[in-house]
Amino acid sequence: MKRGALPLNALRAFEATLRLGQMKLAAEELGVTYGAISRQVRGLEALLGVTLFEGPRNKLVPTPAAQSLQPALQSAFDGIEEALARLLGQERRLVDLSCLSTLSMRWLIPRLYDFQDAHPQIELRLSAADGPVDFRRDRHDLAIRVGPGPWAPAEAVALFEDRVGPVLAPGRCPAGADWAALSALPLLHTRTRAGAWADWCAGQGLPLPPGGRSFEHFYFLLEAATAGLGMAIAPEVLVRDDLQAGRLVAPFGFVPSGQSYVCLAPPGLRPEAALVRDWLVAQARTAQDLPRPGR
Repeated sequence: MKRGALPLNALRAFEATLRLGQMKLAAEELGVTYGAISRQVRGLEALLGVTLFEGPRNKLVPTPAAQSLQPALQSAFDGIEEALARLLGQERRLVDLSCLSTLSMRWLIPRLYDFQDAHPQIELRLSAADGPVDFRRDRHDLAIRVGPGPWAPAEAVALFEDRVGPVLAPGRCPAGADWAALSALPLLHTRTRAGAWADWCAGQGLPLPPGGRSFEHFYFLLEAATAGLGMAIAPEVLVRDDLQAGRLVAPFGFVPSGQSYVCLAPPGLRPEAALVRDWLVAQARTAQDLPRPGR
């Protein structure tokens, strides 16, 4: 097909639908109606003589023909976007980082000034997520996740070993208190890691006390522990600053959970994103080199 005959509007509608998974979302992104997207995709199918999507409209499944078009279209639209950005003089380069929400709040954001001071030309945009990463669909440059792996096809660089242990406010932890005394406190749970207390107690050969309070997110859990509402179990990386500041204590230390925090990247990482990844790795190593806070 000659360049002058390319159906650009239809290709934009198709690419957005393929990337976002729904015509409704494609319509919202492009600022048109659902019907307009549907007509453009149907017109493209008629022009090419192939079916591009199957299934109900709220759960479209791309056909092999659609999948074969995606790499070329994504590359073309990305190239146009980057060229226009350069032409418009946008000197700040954007890097999109998907990160676990509590890790962003408790570890990453407090350290961002260091990055921005060293690299003012790069805009680091954070988004909160903890599910599987699809770099083609979500268009993130990097993602931080925790788990046992494997992480293929993404490229994974280790940040932290996930070490967990009980933490509580200093005022709830008398000097010399042992497990028998502290286990009488309410145990604080989070739905994010519902079995964390059971796993820790099993690993230590201790009985799991009944009851306790449950919170939706780690951030709420840690705030509750800091406020003296009970004893939480938490990853060391999320409470390290609190331990050093004396807001929390960890009377039994931390033990490996068998998981790791990793920085994930797609193949062909942009230089700006590689710079962010290198900074994240350096920050993680700095944290690991610091003396571990005691009680």
